[in-house]
Amino acid sequence: MPKIHCLQHETFEGLGVIKDWLDDKKFEVKYTHIYKTHKLPDINSIDCLIIMGGPMSVNDETIYPWLTPEKQFILDCINAGKVVIGICLGSQLIANAMGSKVYPNIHKEIGWFPITKTKNTSSEISTILPEEITVFHWHGETFDLPLGATLIASSEACKNQIFSLSEKVFGFQCHLEIDSKALHGFVEECEEELVPATYIQSAKEMLILEKEYSQNMNTILFSILSKLIK
Repeated sequence: MPKIHCLQHETFEGLGVIKDWLDDKKFEVKYTHIYKTHKLPDINSIDCLIIMGGPMSVNDETIYPWLTPEKQFILDCINAGKVVIGICLGSQLIANAMGSKVYPNIHKEIGWFPITKTKNTSSEISTILPEEITVFHWHGETFDLPLGATLIASSEACKNQIFSLSEKVFGFQCHLEIDSKALHGFVEECEEELVPATYIQSAKEMLILEKEYSQNMNTILFSILSKLIK
């Protein structure tokens, strides 16, 4: 049975429906709540690392000095051949750990917007993704793709949405794991970011659209997880 470890950066940015999938498979998951404790696990004690989102930037080492050892730990996991999955901030941490720059995107992207599969992508994950799917976003930064990475999906507002480094390391700028509870957490904790803009939806609109889009999005995520965690 795989040994799974989650790095969580905020109380309201947890595993979402990933936890449901892990529970259904009877997979145990251990956590480092890095906003409480900065002690990272023994790399030999894990097979799969899941890195969640957070409101901080990967460039905020002065404010959050634990970012430096966290990025080194992520790099060590990648080099050791572990399965590594990064979501939102987690995807940016993977990119930055691999030497890529992370910086403010032209647009903030908050709400339900479609991503489109990149053409001529050979990744296993690309066979699961439809040509286009509407997913949830809450981010203001983006990143350069790491050297050797394959781009799997893009959105109109943000090019680098899903990428892979081999078939074991995947970054998801978007939030495929969102459920109703997680969405309410985002809205309650980050409401000040919901200002009128092209790619920012209102809280009311996001909550309404969750009923339309989340089930299909979560189903796709479960298929992806089945490929990555065995």
